Amino acid sequence: VQLQASGGGLVQAGGSLSISCVASGFQFENYVMGWFRQAPGREREFVSAIAVSGKEYYAGFVKGRFTISRDIYDYMVHLQMNTLELEDTARYYCAVLDHAPGKGWFNKFDAWGQGTLVTVSS
Repeated sequence: VQLQASGGGLVQAGGSLSISCVASGFQFENYVMGWFRQAPGREREFVSAIAVSGKEYYAGFVKGRFTISRDIYDYMVHLQMNTLELEDTARYYCAVLDHAPGKGWFNKFDAWGQGTLVTVSS
């Protein structure tokens, strides 16, 4: 499993940014894909997931600001982030995800890639 995230950068609070991830090494169309993020000094946390069916899932803090999508032909997953807040500053990682009762969303293959850094400034 290989995951290459890109598109991060510096953006002002209230602005927008789109990040993407290209996947390889597995049957992309058969798995849930999604994003986690890790802010400095904090644990990695779930952001969003998109199922094989296209059903979307979001963490509570997203509050309608982000939209996840996937392209099964290009093996890519995207995250459009709008109305960014200072608290969204983090390194964002795409991953193959799974969900279990009591465990929540987790990285199915324990493969993170290098992630992409999003910095929101005031």
